[in-house]
Amino acid sequence: MTAPRASARPLGTVTRGTTNPNRLRRMDRWIAATHGSALRRAPFPVAVDLGYGAAPWTAVELLARLRTVAPRARVVGVEIEPARVAAAKPYEREGLTFRHGGFEVPVPERPVLIRAANVLRQYDEAEVAGVWARLCARLAPATGGIGGGFGGGFGGGLLVEGTCDEIGRRHVWVALGPEGPRTVTFATRLGSLDRPSDLAERLPKALIHRNVPGEPVHAFLRDFDRAWAGAAPYASYGARQRWIRAVGDLTADWPVTDGPSRWRQGEVTIAWRALAPRP
Repeated sequence: MTAPRASARPLGTVTRGTTNPNRLRRMDRWIAATHGSALRRAPFPVAVDLGYGAAPWTAVELLARLRTVAPRARVVGVEIEPARVAAAKPYEREGLTFRHGGFEVPVPERPVLIRAANVLRQYDEAEVAGVWARLCARLAPATGGIGGGFGGGFGGGLLVEGTCDEIGRRHVWVALGPEGPRTVTFATRLGSLDRPSDLAERLPKALIHRNVPGEPVHAFLRDFDRAWAGAAPYASYGARQRWIRAVGDLTADWPVTDGPSRWRQGEVTIAWRALAPRP
């Protein structure tokens, strides 16, 4: 296998690069739970931490979390800023390497996972579809040998793209396969939540400007707030029980793709088709 031919310069622009240890733990745990079987079965279980930032913590942590479910998993941290790659090199170890690059994803294998957290926030909404298409084209294809873990019977590689706050309390991400967007996941530390629509500030770039009346994501967050208010009596049992009740009520009108085991983690995953922006 050969890596994509190097372009004159990596594709993309330098991000702010801010990061903190454990910032992406909610995303990582979701990936391990939903995509671990695909990594276990893949002949080349490569995951890419795209745009890991000024410090390599997120890539280091991703390897540790993936290996709890896929012991052969390897992580490649890819950064567009050469100085960040040089600073990360001392952290390389078995299964963990760092490379200079961007959206071309300069790794020889077709990754089973590309994680791009807090990368597209600075881009224009109109640029998102093109970046998604480029990254999805680099994913491992769906085959009989790489299936499983993802709900709905999807196979192949997974792109997880989203945004979180500085310490990882609130996070929203889109999961995409080789065929395109699949789901949107909302995840939060429940003790920090006043109402579900607090997560609106962390919507990924494809959705954040669509949180306006007439758009599906706005209607979803409105209904989620109503369900949360209706579940207020469960608050006496704790925020987790209130969240579980509210999400359960949402299932009557929205295509929730996960179940109580994930809801207990302060998560809910919705089919992309229900939240996709209107043309």
